[in-house]
Formats: sequence, structure tokens, C-alpha cells
Amino acid sequence: MSDKAADAGRRVVVTGLGAVSGLGLGARAFTAAIRAGRGGIGPVEQFDATGFERSLAGEVRGFHPEMHLRGTDPARWGRSGRFAAAAARMAVLDAGIDQRELSALRTASCFGTTNGESQVVERLTERWVTDGGLAGLDPVLAGQADPGRIAAAVSAELDLSGEALTFGTACAASNYAIGYGFDLIRTGEADAVLCGGADASNRATHAGFHRLGALAADVPRPFDERRDGIVTSEGGAALLLEPLDAALARGARVYAEVLGYGMTCDARHMTNPDAVSIAECIRRAHHNAGVKPGDVDYICAHGTGTRANDATETAAVREVFNDSPPPISSIKSMLGHTMGAAAGFGALACCAALFEGFLPPTATVRQVDSALGPDLDCVPGQARAARPRVAQNHGFAFGGNNAVTMFGGFSR
Repeated sequence: MSDKAADAGRRVVVTGLGAVSGLGLGARAFTAAIRAGRGGIGPVEQFDATGFERSLAGEVRGFHPEMHLRGTDPARWGRSGRFAAAAARMAVLDAGIDQRELSALRTASCFGTTNGESQVVERLTERWVTDGGLAGLDPVLAGQADPGRIAAAVSAELDLSGEALTFGTACAASNYAIGYGFDLIRTGEADAVLCGGADASNRATHAGFHRLGALAADVPRPFDERRDGIVTSEGGAALLLEPLDAALARGARVYAEVLGYGMTCDARHMTNPDAVSIAECIRRAHHNAGVKPGDVDYICAHGTGTRANDATETAAVREVFNDSPPPISSIKSMLGHTMGAAAGFGALACCAALFEGFLPPTATVRQVDSALGPDLDCVPGQARAARPRVAQNHGFAFGGNNAVTMFGGFSR
């Protein structure tokens, strides 16, 4: 396949994966849960859910940052920063690259988020109300509130000297980070990039989706005829990107090649997705990656489980694929909606699927909604053995921000 993006620069590959998730800690645990169709959703524990009619979340349980962070004091960072730094550390270990070597390179940190250090902001707000305003705020806590510290936490943990950039494009943010990292390496501006996304569970986000009537009664059921919404979740996902030639020179395991990406913003409505803009985003991703619709073997859907998203996303996919889409599934059925980390976890699932040979499932679907069109293959239940060559990863966000990343299988 002709790759327009790669023709203009270096080829970019994924050599390390890291996950801090409600499905487990580390890419191996995350992938095993995805393949088994095992869920990670349970009662809210990160905040007081008293008064909420719906009180489930996909929270990270058993995470002790001091067990994962070696280069920085966990107390310096909020929960989102700890997620990102731990996931990045895991990705570096998974890649088998010496940290000192990585530190000596021009290594960038690019991470996405929806709510930044939301738990820090909530604690500051509570103290403002209860302790008499500005004078009652803890300056150390206030210093942790900047969302830009999420990427900075990764740089501090791994002693990186490349640029550190946090993307705030909500639920598409991880794909923005991956696309930016891809460009940095392709153009020679960076030697390596750690990218992904992180968000922590918080009362404000849960309350907001509750107020919108968008929370599921039990678990999210994307593509199901009785789907009724999302479950808010948290976590951190990280990918280590390297130039292909450098990865081969050090004998690295290559999970997948980053083929390209596409982005659009329709800016028509704060919450309603736009099928025309999403279809254009997919076409731009295909053009940038040098692929055609017929080359794509799997789509990791944004797949939130709301009626608006699933109907609009499916319509856009059908438009691009001439009403014959490849298998399309949603890992949010197991993971919940991890906000700014969502597309990062989707990228991990795509890389694992290409490397190991399977299609991730939509684990909770019971009856596919016929209104979504005929023969929609959402891989219900458990993973399916397959050999996908090209995987397409969706990330769509409030405000009309859309980003699609493309991954290809790699063989020496």
C-alpha cells in the first residue's frame, strides 16, 4: 500500500505498550481481559456517590503508584499524572529499551486528557467552600491542578528532555497525541515519543453525564437495541513510538506500524456528533495513511453506548465503506468510557489485535440494533481469532473534535 505520510519521512512503529486500567495493570492484563470479554465496571469508590441514581464506574483498583513510579515522587502529582507516568513506565519496560538510552534521545511526552487533574480541582473547590475562600487553599495542592502536568509527570518519571505536551481535546485527545507523536518522529523532530492519555474518575464528570441522561443503568451496551448510555471510567494508556530503522537496529519487538491519522472539527453542537464530519475524518485518515476502505480489516469504534453516538458513528462508517463496513467493536463495553484516555486504550487494543491475531469484542451486546443497518458485525461476546492487517481507531469528542488513527501489522 502506498503511504503518503511515510513517503514524506520516516516510518513509525509501536514498540511498547502500557496500561493502568479497570481491566488490570499492564498491557498483558489489559489485553487478556479484552480477549476474554471480561468487564471492569463496579460500584463507585473514588467519590461519594450518595444521591446518584446510577453509581457504577470503571475505576482502577489496586493501583499503588509507589510500586510503579521510580523516577519521581508520586506525591508531586495528581491521580491523572500518576496514571500517565505509570503507564509510560510500563510501556518503556515493555519495549525493552534502557531508560538511560531513552533519556539521552530526543524523547517527547504527548498525552491527552478530558478533565486534567479533576480530583485535585475538586479538592481545591471543597476547601474553598469549607475553609473560607482563597486563603484556605493548600498551595501545594493548587500547584498540582495544571493539566499540563500530566505530560510533565511522564517526563519527570523517565527523565525526558524532549517537549512535553498535554492535549485537551476531550475524548479524542489520545488520538491527537498519537498523531502529533507520529509527526514528530516522521519528520525527524523527535527520536522517540511516549504518547497516550489519562483521566481520573471524578464527581463532576459523573454528575454531568448523569444530568445529560447519558449514564447506563448497569453496563454500557454499544450497538445493542436496548443500549442506554455510558459508564464513566478512568485510567492511563501509553504507547512508545520509535522510527522503524531505530527499532530494528536494537532488535525491538514491533507491535504495529502507525500508518497515519485524520482530524476534523465540525463545531456545530457541543454534544451531538456529526456524521458528515466523522466520515470526512475517516477519509482523511485513509488518505494520510495511504489506504483504501477495502484495506481496513477492523475498526475500534468510539462506541460509547449512547444512541446518538452509535447511530451517527455507524452511519458515517457505512458512508465511507459503501454500506459494507469491516468488523467494528467497542472496548468501552468492558472498560467504560475513560474520557481522554479512551482513544489511547483503543490504540492499545488495535496494536494487540494486529500483533496477536484477534478481533476485540463488544462484550455486552445481546441483540444488535437493526436500526443500525444490516449485517453489522460488532464481534459480540468474546474476541474472535483473525489476522487483521489494518486497524482503524476512532476518537470523537464533545465540541465536534474528531480524530482517527490508523495502524498496520508489521512483519520483518
